[in-house]
Amino acid sequence: MLLDRYIGWTVGRAFLLITTGLTALFSLLSFVEQLGLIGQGRYTLRDALLYTLLTAPARLLPIAPVSMLLATLLGLGGLARHSELTAFRSFGVSQARLIGAVVRLCLPIILALFIIAQFIIPPAQQAAQRQQAAALGDALSGLSNGGFWAQKNGVFLNVQSFAGGADLRGVAIFTFGPDGGLQSLIEADTAAPQPDGTWALSGITRDTITNGQPVADKPASLIWQPFLSSKQLQLLAIPPQTMPPLALYAYVRQLKHLHQAALLYEQAFWSMVAVPLSLIGMALIAGPFVFGPQRAGGAGRQLVIGALLGMVFLLAQEITGYAGLLLALNPAVSALAPSLLLLALGGWRLTRELN
Repeated sequence: MLLDRYIGWTVGRAFLLITTGLTALFSLLSFVEQLGLIGQGRYTLRDALLYTLLTAPARLLPIAPVSMLLATLLGLGGLARHSELTAFRSFGVSQARLIGAVVRLCLPIILALFIIAQFIIPPAQQAAQRQQAAALGDALSGLSNGGFWAQKNGVFLNVQSFAGGADLRGVAIFTFGPDGGLQSLIEADTAAPQPDGTWALSGITRDTITNGQPVADKPASLIWQPFLSSKQLQLLAIPPQTMPPLALYAYVRQLKHLHQAALLYEQAFWSMVAVPLSLIGMALIAGPFVFGPQRAGGAGRQLVIGALLGMVFLLAQEITGYAGLLLALNPAVSALAPSLLLLALGGWRLTRELN
């Protein structure tokens, strides 16, 4: 038990350091991208820095598997260079137990990542988008491709974008009767959520179907009772990959129940499910590089090997993800395929090394 804790502490410390470093690196790249917005509206260097910091937690999930691979290589590699692994083996400790200690370390890491994804990433992403939109004085990015759709009891809602604050832009409300015929269409330039939960619409064009003929009018203002809560609305304003896992799963089920397209949200959900599998797979696949003859190459060689494997894995994830969306493949298959293949390869290599 003490041995497992020692190995877990060694690899876990390396995991934290590498995750922090990779997150800082990718955040720096994002910050450089944000510098291009400085000068637009009231967007300043402080706004760019704040946006980068708020979106930093969302970078943890995709880099976690690569961090685990590098941490296992460096953590166990350091023990091997100091002959500690040799000492453990002389006391009858098997390679399977050593790797098992690393795999058990994945469990608290998975739990921590779930808590971050469920409770930290969504509000941080919402705050980042509100702050950016308020500074730029423009609509939030991310909803340009048709915005989002929601439906309940024959009422379909489409929102094109979110303005600074809580306001919505480009709102369309379609109301259908029991026979499936269109009863009315309301289009509004903006919608301002009110404290009582209603929306105050402005810039309105309303078409009502009467006796089969559309009757148009333009009321100066209109109060509409939405079927979405403010919390649901905030979640739909952020990219699917930053939504809470439980809320994302519930939204996918709702879309499928209503026979609406849910491919993008399903892909995001299964990509989250793939993270724990990828963590374990990376721990397994790193074992042979530590115990095998490659250990003589030193930490530099192990780091290069880990970096190359990590890049190949991330590239494979991106390719299968985009291919799944383009070809309308099963989201579970396209999202989980790289992780399952990684698990199989890691198990095969470890079994081969043990034999």
